[in-house]
Amino acid sequence: MSLNDTSSALAYLASRRSGRPRDMVAPGPDAAEIDAMIAIAARTPDHGKLAPWRFVIVPGDARDALAALIVDAYRGERPAAARLEIEAMESFAHQAPALVVLLSAPRRESHIPIWEQEMSAGAACMNLLHAAHAMGFVAGWLTGWPAYSPAVRDAFGGPDERIAGFMFIGSPGAPLEERARPAIEQVRRVWRA
Repeated sequence: MSLNDTSSALAYLASRRSGRPRDMVAPGPDAAEIDAMIAIAARTPDHGKLAPWRFVIVPGDARDALAALIVDAYRGERPAAARLEIEAMESFAHQAPALVVLLSAPRRESHIPIWEQEMSAGAACMNLLHAAHAMGFVAGWLTGWPAYSPAVRDAFGGPDERIAGFMFIGSPGAPLEERARPAIEQVRRVWRA
């Protein structure tokens, strides 16, 4: 495939951008579409074929429970939290029609370095974003305070796992913005011996 190729794959890659979860509206993907996205996301580089990641779907009827969990965990760490902080934590769980929590779940018994396994989890996140875009949805990958809370993590996984991202999926409720991208000269180097 040449750089001059106008294939739909290249056009797709050039058009993908993240959406703001707070701006996402219905319709979101149904259960079968989410399963298809996860199957595509799992087709990621994975040295050793370890599958060092897990996908946890948070259905719409569980969003109130997730909000309560996040708020309780936040108050546990920050008892003097102000009302606006609490409201932000509560609203985090209610963004977008669909939510998949992606966990980095490295296999510590393996000889494959943990760093490679963690990069595989990041690649799975990116593949999930690509799958959502290819299916006509918009997606956003968020972390924020909930991703680093041990109490929130424990609701989804174990102590050896980490939340790689909250993957929000829906339809755009506002025009997607193109963000500034680095010039190729800023990020590309040519190595010389």
